[in-house]
Amino acid sequence: MKSSSQAYLYAIGAILLWSTVATAFKLALAHFTPLQLVFIAVMTSIVALTIILFIMGKLRLIKQQFIARPWFYLQTGLLNPFLYYLVLFKAYALLPAQQALSLNYTWAILLPLLSVPLLKQKLRKSDITAALIAYLGVFVIATNGHITDIHFDSGAGVIFALTSTLLWSLYWIINTKDQGDPVISLLLSFILGLPFILAALLLTQSMPTWDAKAFAAGVYVGLFEMGVTFVLWLVALKKADRTASMSTLVFITPVLSVGFIAWILQESITRSTFIGLGLILTALALQQLLPQLIPISTRK
Repeated sequence: MKSSSQAYLYAIGAILLWSTVATAFKLALAHFTPLQLVFIAVMTSIVALTIILFIMGKLRLIKQQFIARPWFYLQTGLLNPFLYYLVLFKAYALLPAQQALSLNYTWAILLPLLSVPLLKQKLRKSDITAALIAYLGVFVIATNGHITDIHFDSGAGVIFALTSTLLWSLYWIINTKDQGDPVISLLLSFILGLPFILAALLLTQSMPTWDAKAFAAGVYVGLFEMGVTFVLWLVALKKADRTASMSTLVFITPVLSVGFIAWILQESITRSTFIGLGLILTALALQQLLPQLIPISTRK
């Protein structure tokens, strides 16, 4: 099989798995608090990533990579998994899955905006256009379509969902300075983030009680949101002839996610979610396509 064909298989596998995690979040949160779910998922992901690195023959590189930049991985560990997933799961606990999913997807719009002050990159007109369209979609979803009579079902949930996009964008901006193996970097972030998760859990709540179905959902989140799927996506990007062709496949994820939410969680997908998600996906598409359509000499 050609390398490019393998890339698509890995990418489709990652997308299918990522499409199910929003549903898994809600199922697990029916039994656990957001902090308890973060703890179970991160523990699972650490085990999974360690096994993957063992199979890849890279376990010996973990110590070397950590010693080179210990404070860097402490910083990334605080952002992801500790703060990011705690805030994200709080959003899912307060909002319908369809709303939390759609709002969280705007991180891809926020990322280039934050890159201007933090990475000294130039702001393109396509970024501004995409941001305006995307956050119109956010407003439609957050108000349940009542854009002239503003009322939020859960203002806190909306704030948590949008804060998660900020934390995720900051995490990826910081990671632009990481020269290490990406799988090892993710494992180090999770290992260094775990003590903060455990401390917060012991100080504010109780350890999760055993329930086979609940733990299965938490383990699923750890495997297919944080661990295995990330590696599948990295392999897909490595084997792809063109990274851009892989990136466009990500647009399928929220559409499939909404389908799983409706099928498994039996959530009735509202018109405002369809409209808002459509605006967000349109914004993401424009962000990708406009720079290719505008002549280089006219870009700003």
